[in-house]
Amino acid sequence: MRPSGRAPDVMRPVSITVGFARHAEGSALIKIGGTEVLCTASVETKVPPFLRGQGKGWVTAEYGMLPRATHKRGPREAAKGRQNGRTQEIQRLIGRALRASVDLETLGEIMITLDCDVLNADGGTRCASITGAWVALAVALRTLVDKRVIRKMPVLTQVAAISCGLTADGCVLDLDYDEDSNADSDVNFVLAADGGIVEIQGTAEKAPFSEIAFLDMMHLARSGTGILFAAQTEALNAAQSGAPAP
Repeated sequence: MRPSGRAPDVMRPVSITVGFARHAEGSALIKIGGTEVLCTASVETKVPPFLRGQGKGWVTAEYGMLPRATHKRGPREAAKGRQNGRTQEIQRLIGRALRASVDLETLGEIMITLDCDVLNADGGTRCASITGAWVALAVALRTLVDKRVIRKMPVLTQVAAISCGLTADGCVLDLDYDEDSNADSDVNFVLAADGGIVEIQGTAEKAPFSEIAFLDMMHLARSGTGILFAAQTEALNAAQSGAPAP
């Protein structure tokens, strides 16, 4: 039995609230079980120097955890004067995932920065950040279309992410902190709604896992991201219709 009592293929409850940050061009508060991440999209009419004059846009991300997002207070990285390696690796992952979902030429010379701030952490914060940030990005892009800054939506596909692991109970979907800290293997799947694979990060914490176990986790990830794609769509539709967020 999993610590949460869930079956191996059952996710934690998911909710996405659009428009949580009132000043941002796009925002989404995503909750997956006890993990909560606020994702905001900020638009600038400029691009990094390496893209100037090329007619292409850019999507990037920053990631951070509030000091008491975990059981013990973690010092703010700004106070230390530098980001740790984990933070840098995660925000690069988020940026890559989101750029895979957007036609940068259609976006034009505009840069969108997604800030992902973890309010409460209970496993899967990078996956929740990617899933919520995609919603915030889609809202910001819709705002640009509505204001006629760009001609059409540059979204190519939805992107979401989920973790799977190999535990004493076998392959399981959507690891919480207790499972993540004790799993034999932990794999993060970043998948696209059109069936594409954006990125897979996998680690054998103990013995190497088999190809069969990997394919079992891949199957679970497809199922989990299907739930996340539906939650993303529901949140965006509710925001467009003016209905209360789920």
